[in-house]
Amino acid sequence: MDDRMFRNAMGKFATGITVITTEVDGNVHGMTANAFMSVSLNPKLVVVSIDHKARMHDIIKNAGKFAVSILAKDQEEYSMIFAGQRKDEETIQFKRFNDMPVIDDALVNLTCRLHDAHVAGDHTLYIGEVTDLTMQDGDPILYFGGKYRSMTNE
Repeated sequence: MDDRMFRNAMGKFATGITVITTEVDGNVHGMTANAFMSVSLNPKLVVVSIDHKARMHDIIKNAGKFAVSILAKDQEEYSMIFAGQRKDEETIQFKRFNDMPVIDDALVNLTCRLHDAHVAGDHTLYIGEVTDLTMQDGDPILYFGGKYRSMTNE
């Protein structure tokens, strides 16, 4: 199988969309990620997979902490900005939570202390220990087959 076939096959797994953020020397950095999941309840751990070529790869390692915002159905714009599909990143007004920048009105905001990191192929799996979280009701934005989707109640 070639890389395109593998990527297309993995795109058949519907995921939510997150924005991963951190702050170093007063500068906020963020990226869109759908390779995110919970790992453990005790301790409370989550993992995000970041390409070695991504700007955030070394930033998270150096910061030692990160935040995750799980986006709501009306927050596609944030996903596009932090995926580099739009160049409006400097206009984002972040909410502060647990002294970290997060996306306001996301379904979930959680903050993490870097617990561990594992190199896996061309990505690093950053495991974060959740230090705090907030959540609200709403529907998520989904990603499937290379396109944004939303849930429909039928």
